[in-house]
Amino acid sequence: MKYDGNMTPKEKDPNLENVLVLQGGGSLGAYECGVYKALDKHNIKFDIVSGTSIGAINATIIAASKNDDPSKDLEGFWMTLVEKPIPSFLPQKFRAMLSSTYSSFYGNPSAFAAMWLNPWLFSASFNRPYLYDTTPLKETLGEFVDFNKLKDHKRPRLVITSTDIKKGSRVVFDSKHHDIKIENVLASAGYPFYGIAWTEINGRYFWDGALLNNTPLIAVMDASPKNHKAVFVTDLFPHEQDDLPKNMMESWHRARDIMFADKTQWAIDVSKRTEKHLDLMQKMHDILGNSHLDEKDKAKLEEIEQEYDKLVFEQGAVIKNIIRIERKEEVHYLFEDADFSSETITGLIEQGEKDTEKILADTKRIQM
Repeated sequence: MKYDGNMTPKEKDPNLENVLVLQGGGSLGAYECGVYKALDKHNIKFDIVSGTSIGAINATIIAASKNDDPSKDLEGFWMTLVEKPIPSFLPQKFRAMLSSTYSSFYGNPSAFAAMWLNPWLFSASFNRPYLYDTTPLKETLGEFVDFNKLKDHKRPRLVITSTDIKKGSRVVFDSKHHDIKIENVLASAGYPFYGIAWTEINGRYFWDGALLNNTPLIAVMDASPKNHKAVFVTDLFPHEQDDLPKNMMESWHRARDIMFADKTQWAIDVSKRTEKHLDLMQKMHDILGNSHLDEKDKAKLEEIEQEYDKLVFEQGAVIKNIIRIERKEEVHYLFEDADFSSETITGLIEQGEKDTEKILADTKRIQM
């Protein structure tokens, strides 16, 4: 991505949309908070902010910041989720084990409530299709999000994804075309493998969008197919791991990383091929336009021109630039994404900031 420390890609090309894509990953989403803080510090503005699961929640706070300070609201949200009973002096893996165990039994008072702790629901909780209620998350988001602000065209466009449980298909909630409310955000973040409740909207039932794609870049391209894109992608799950798993827990952890890691490279390749094909078609058109054609062939060429113009106008967007910001990890633990201890959350925010600053500095250095 062209970045010189002062000017954003948007300023260099008014037809280019700046896009931020945020993955799902439970408590690992605190890393995305740090990423955004660094981007905001460098005054990098976005036309579209997209996400799924916890990425959808982060994206919503960025796009609809209640206090008109997305960085502050985003960090405030994450500090609200911190579990204070977890000792900070413990080694990282033991802290993650204790914190995730604590969350699984007690829930998180600011995000999800364990249904068996409610005496009125205890007997029925184990016969339900989910274990945790997300009502606390509704109340918490209300402190940091004003959904009416999504109607302000000066704000980033919000594109979040969910999964229709019955149809098994992707569902996109787009602030340009939908009146997004808290239910739409919760619909993007109901992860069934952790027992998080689904969301019902108008007779349809939704689970986490990460079940189909944890990096909703294609949803952005489909939602905005006309303008070219300059993209930042956060990758919460490492692509590479030097050491092989040593036990089943580590095997499941590595498999989970592979399943949820960014898989948009094929979309980048398709975008590049599309750009090349369109360029070749334009060159062929120029050659034919300068040739001596009879009236019949001219009429055919004009017909093809109309189809070409329609294709370019409606589906001609390509990914011009992309920067991936990938979280690295030294300790592998399957339930690290349920660790809401203070030490872990603040550490992830700091790591996201640090990694982003390095990538911006490296990008600037390469282009000098």
